[in-house]
Order: sequence, then C-alpha cells, then structure tokens
Amino acid sequence: MKPARTKTPRKLLVKKGSQTSLKDPVGVYCRVRPLSLPDQECCIEVINNTTVQLHTPEGYRLNRNGDYKETQYSFKQVFGTHTTQKELFDVVANPLVDDLIHGKNGLLFTYGVTGSGKTHTMTGSPGEGGLLPRCLDMIFNSIGTFQAKRYVFKSNDRNSMDIQCEVDALLERQKREAMPNPKTPSGKRQVDPEFADMINVQEFCKAEEVDEDSVYGVFVSYIEIYNNYIYDLLEEVPFDPIKPKPPQSKLLREDKNHNMYVAGCTEVEVKSTEEAFEVFWRGQKKRRIANTHLNRESSRSHSVFNIKLVQAPLDADGDNVLQEKEQITISQLSLVDLAGSERTNRTKAEGNRLREAGNINQSLMTLRTCMEVLRENQMYGTNKMVPYRDSKLTHLFKNYFDGEGKVRMIVCVNPKAEDYEESLQVMRFAEVTQEVEVARPVDRAICGLTPGRRYRNQARGGPVGDEPLVTEVVLQSFPPLPSCELLDINDEQTLPRLIEALEKRHHLRQMMIEEFHKQSITFKALLQEFDNTVLNKENYIQGKLNEKEKVISGQKLEIERLEKKNKTLEYKIEILEKTTTIYEEDKRTLQQELEAQNQKLQRQFSDKRRLEARLQGMVTETTMKWEKECERRVAAKQLEMQNKLWVKDEKLKQLKAIVTEPKAEKPERPSRERDREKVTQRAVSPSPVPNAPPIRLRHRRSRSAGDRWVDHKPASNVQTETVMQPHVPHAITVSVANEKALAKCEKYMLTHQELASDGEIETKLIKGDVYKTRGGGQSVQFTDIETLKQESPTGRKRRSSSAAPAQPDGTESEWTDVETRVGCSVAVEMRAGSQLGPGYQHHAQPKRKKP
Repeated sequence: MKPARTKTPRKLLVKKGSQTSLKDPVGVYCRVRPLSLPDQECCIEVINNTTVQLHTPEGYRLNRNGDYKETQYSFKQVFGTHTTQKELFDVVANPLVDDLIHGKNGLLFTYGVTGSGKTHTMTGSPGEGGLLPRCLDMIFNSIGTFQAKRYVFKSNDRNSMDIQCEVDALLERQKREAMPNPKTPSGKRQVDPEFADMINVQEFCKAEEVDEDSVYGVFVSYIEIYNNYIYDLLEEVPFDPIKPKPPQSKLLREDKNHNMYVAGCTEVEVKSTEEAFEVFWRGQKKRRIANTHLNRESSRSHSVFNIKLVQAPLDADGDNVLQEKEQITISQLSLVDLAGSERTNRTKAEGNRLREAGNINQSLMTLRTCMEVLRENQMYGTNKMVPYRDSKLTHLFKNYFDGEGKVRMIVCVNPKAEDYEESLQVMRFAEVTQEVEVARPVDRAICGLTPGRRYRNQARGGPVGDEPLVTEVVLQSFPPLPSCELLDINDEQTLPRLIEALEKRHHLRQMMIEEFHKQSITFKALLQEFDNTVLNKENYIQGKLNEKEKVISGQKLEIERLEKKNKTLEYKIEILEKTTTIYEEDKRTLQQELEAQNQKLQRQFSDKRRLEARLQGMVTETTMKWEKECERRVAAKQLEMQNKLWVKDEKLKQLKAIVTEPKAEKPERPSRERDREKVTQRAVSPSPVPNAPPIRLRHRRSRSAGDRWVDHKPASNVQTETVMQPHVPHAITVSVANEKALAKCEKYMLTHQELASDGEIETKLIKGDVYKTRGGGQSVQFTDIETLKQESPTGRKRRSSSAAPAQPDGTESEWTDVETRVGCSVAVEMRAGSQLGPGYQHHAQPKRKKP
C-alpha cells in the first residue's frame, strides 16, 4: 500500500538585508578581432590582459600641435586576436550558465561597431561554435538525466509556468504527435548539416552541485527589435501566396513580480542542444540582415535569444514532480546580439537602410543615456529618472539593471584605422558602463524536503509494503512439520515423528535464543562502546566548538574594531577629499586670478609701450611743428618789418614830392585804377630791402569751386549789413571748428572781425587747405587772407601816414583810401578744434586735444 502524500513544508522567506545591499559592477570585457588584411593600418593595441591602447592613425591629428593622441582603456579582461571561443566562454558565459542552473538570471550582450565580430562571438562559425551553442551544451550536460518529460511544464501568457500531472502530459504528447506539422522539434530528427559543425562542441562542460532532487525543463524564445518594434522570430504565420500577411509586432507587459516580458511570444520546449539550436537557426533565417558598404551581412536589428530554465522539486517519495506552482523556480539567460553602431556617411545608407541605421543609433544612444544616468545616481546619490521607456531595448532589460541578475557585456572592436572614431565612442561607452553597479541577485529559497529522495527511491526498487518480513525469514529456516493427521488408532509413527520434529524445532529455537542472547550481548557491548565513542567525540567536538566560538568571538570583536576603524578612516578620507576639493577649487581660482592678472599686466605693458611710442611721436611732431612755427613767425616778422620800412620810405618820398611841388589847386582824388597805376609805378623803384623775396601775385577767385568748405563763423561775430557778403557754395557752417567737419571737407575759411584804428569793423576771411596728418587728425595750411572794410562817406579818412608832418603852407596832406589784400604762404598744422596758431585769435572755444 502506497503511503499518503506528506504535507509540503512551508516555503522559507529570504530576509532582504545584507544580500540585497551588495552590488557588483557590470562586467565589461573587450575582444579585439584580427585584421582582414595583414598590411592594414592598426589603431588598437593590446597592452596587457586588462588594458588596450588607442592611438591616432595617420590623417587624424587631433591636437593643435599635430602630436598623436594615445588613450588607454581598462576592462575586466581583454581578449586578443588569438583568443579562442572556448577561452572566451570559460571566462564570460560559464558563470552565467552556472547561475542559471542555480535559479539566477543573467544578461549577456555584445556591443560594437558594424563588422567588429559581434555575431561571430555570439553564434560562431562552422567548426568554432560561439557562446550560444556552448551555453546550450553546458545546460543539457548538467541537467540531462534530471529533465522532466515533455509537457510536464507548460508555459502561459503571464510569464510563468504551470505543472501538469503525468497523465495530462502524456495526453498532451499524444495530441502533439498526432498533429501534421508539430511545432516542437523532435529529438529523433537528423541534425541539419548547415549548423552541425557549430554545435559540435568537443570540450565537455558541466555545472557543479546540480540539485538532484528536482526536475528541469528548458524553454527557448527568439525575438528581434527592428525599428523599435518587437517581432517574434519563432511565430508560425500561415503562408498566403495571394496576399502575404506581414509579421505583427509584439507588446511589452509587466508580470505580477514587475518583470518585463514580451506578450504572446512563442516559447518552445527543447530537450537537447540540437533541438535548441535548430529552433535558433529557424528564427535566425527570419532575422533582418542587409548588405552595406561596411559589412556584407550587417544585422539591421537587435536579436534576443532567451533560455528559460524551469525547476520544480520531487515529492517526498522522490517519484513524481511536486504539484505545487509556488515551488517552481524560473531563471532566464538572455543572449543579446546588438546591431552595430554606424555612421551613414560611411555605410552609404539610403532609404530603408538609412531609416534602420537611425533607429539603431537611437536605441544605442538611449542605452548609453541609461548607463550614464545610473552611474550618476549611484556616484552622486541623485534620484534622476532613468529613461528606460525611450527604447524597447532598454525597457525590456530594465529589471536586470534594477537587480534581477548579473549583467555582462562584450565590447567587440575592429583595430583597423578606418573605424578609429567609432571605436573611440565604443570605448567611452564601455568606460561609463563599468562604473554602473547592479544589485546582486538573491539566492532562491530551499523547499525544505529531505535531500536524496530520488536515489533513495531508486535504491528501494519499489514501495516499502512489498519487502518480506523478518518473521517470515525466520519461519522459513525451521524444518517443516510432518503430517499430524491420525487415521488409525494403532498408528504409532505419526506422533513420534511429530514429537521428534517439535523437539528439533525446540532445540533449534534454544540455539537461536542462545545465539540471539550472545549477539544481543555483543551488540550491547558495541552499542556501549559506540555510545562512549560518540560521547567522547561529542565532548571533543564541544571543546572544539567552544574554542571556535572563542575564536569567532575574538574575530567578531576584531571585525567590529576594524569596522569602526574603517568608518573612522572613511570619515577621514571623506574629510580629506572635501578638503582636497576645496583646495583644488582655491587653486583653480588662484590660477585663474593669476592668469587674469598676468593678462592685465601684459595689456598694461602693451598699452604703456604703445602710449610711449605715441607720446614719442607726438613730441617729435610737436617739436617739428613749433620749429616750423618759429621759423614762420621769424620770416613773417622780417617780411612785416621790411614792408613797414618800404611803406615809410614811400611815404617819405611822397611827402618830399608834395613839399617840393608848387601849391596848386586841390587835386581831385584819383580812381582806384589810377592809384594802382601810381602804386605800380612807384613799385618800380628799388626796394629798400634788396634780399626780400618777391611777392607772388595770386588770383583772387576760388580755385576749387567744386570743393567742400568749412565756413567757420564764431558766435561772437557781428552781422554786417553790407551789400557784399562772403558766400561760399558747398560749405558746412560751424561756430566752433571740429574734427568731424574738417574730415568731410577739403577747404577751410575763418571769418575774423576786429576794430580798425578809425573805429570801423574790419572783416578778414582767412582761407586754407585741409590735410590729414600722420597722427590721425587734420591740419590746415593757410593760403590766403581777404580783408573787407566798411567806411562812412562822411567819416574821417585815414591818412596815408599818421606820422607825416603838416605842410608849412597850411594845406593838408593828401587823403588816401587804402584797401589791403595780403597773400600768405605760411602753413599752420593743427588738430580739429585747436587755435589757428599765433597771429589770429577767434572767439570759439578750443576743443580738448585727444591723448
């Protein structure tokens, strides 16, 4: 009789404390593919097993001085060009598969530019299987003998698993086998020669400490993310030659444990490496690839191959699977082959290829942004929102970065010089990713049943009720009883035979009792000895335990002391870091101030030198100007004195002629033409100054009627009501001479008024030419002076000489009306707004000179 099923023990709760607080950084590895051609230029060099160095190739001079820039990047481990797939698997993927079998999740993805070897690393090539077939081979090597029968586990649409009993599973198998085109591949099929060399892994690999009291089931699914849409590569779509139906995109959902999954995704149960890889190969043929300028078979989508391992314990008898859904453990390993980041100007992409490249780069940029935000939140304690939902790729795997499993990344790089800029961006992303920490996954709870149930049931060979009893064995050892039937009253043989048999049995019984007593005494002695041995061992163990407890107590105290010391040192380090930060900021501030002061001093020094040069020029210019002015004044004074002497000489001659001539009628005043003729005739007489330079007669009309004039009329001038008024066309009339007006004109005229000796207003028009000076100003060279004088006809006329003596006969000397026009050839250099030089003062306010 089969015993009743025992009650399932209560599931133990795992306390979330120290384990959840532990974090591990994302494991980032680097793999360098070999060059396609031996004579290609290489820009990546492997320094050691953890460091690579990028150096600028020919033609990429990044620094201003033209030097080549070299940058080193560190990884958890670097795999060179001669690394085999087995070496890469043992370091990167083997720990993830071991965690998968022990109920923990894992994520492994390859990242790099187009043509860097990502698909080769993940899938492999004929004769050299990649990470994916090796992971499958290790899983089935580990759980091969412990697999549940097909359809015992059944997936549902809620990212969980249901358990079926043996009968339901058998009916399900028969139903599926009767279908014409079974979805699940059969293990009896011949392996497709197209990928037979990829899954033929020579090295045997197996996980350690596999739970033998559980049964396992393996489910695989294969999806791709194309243009930010999710498609199921294992979905069976009925073929319609008339109107083919395009594949339908899938949606992301969140299960009751807040894990993300693809709703409606096909999950296939597989029982061997061949079956699993056949499913993968079927989906791989549907994956979108295209021929680009950089890669003949470039992946145009991100592919995700999920391996889901379902584990359930056996019941207490070790015969069947425990029919409780809460005891199921589901772990998942996601192998992601990311599409390569690329620049469209290199791939020559157009149309759909250009749109695909844009979506690929956008999803990879979102992944990079998520890594940067995670790193910033962890390093600086901020709480920024991580933009997982900006891309389907990051939204699908957000649980891994929140602590649902280990995360590993293989950075594939191509060392050729043409990929230098893309490889530089990949290295920077890898550097950021290494600094992101992911919470360590929690160990799964133990079901609590007695271990070794499976093999104990096999050793029994059947139920406990079928075993023979000890009494039956003992009774079979006794001699059989003879027939006890008495048919004749005179039978004297039956009773003696029966008595003899009973005596033998009694004798045998006595012997067995004696043997039993002897054995029981021996067994008691052995038990006593065993008890003594156990007691001694217990005492010894207790003593050792006490010693160990003392050691542990001492170690705990030491640990507490070290923890306190560690906290103190961490506090001191934090203070020193803050102090260092303050000092560095002060240093930067002082350096900036020093640089600013140096720049200010340099500017002041430059201004000083410029000012010195300018002052030197001004001194030289002023010296030359006043030297010329002194020479001009001396020459003018000499000329004036000569003219005065000559005029006096002429007056003396006229006076002498008047005195010596006889008195006659008062002559009529000659006209101006006759005066001029007389003057001209008198001018023939020799000049009292023989060395005086001849006066050049000037044409009194304006020589530049078309030039522009500056008509300088001071505000203090008196308006005269004469008929003849000075009028200059194209003139700018100003009351104060300024630089702006002088810069626009070529001629200059100053209207100067003063009182003559007879009290009348005498107006002088001083004219000159405007020139630009070397110092940036304007100079005026005076060329002509016109004198306009107004006289009253009844007024007193001025004598020709105020110092002439009276005539002896009482007649007055001859009255003359003198009009002077004097030519001036002296040049005066001036700045706009300055005084016009010595000899002419006007009433305008002088403008301040510029330095």
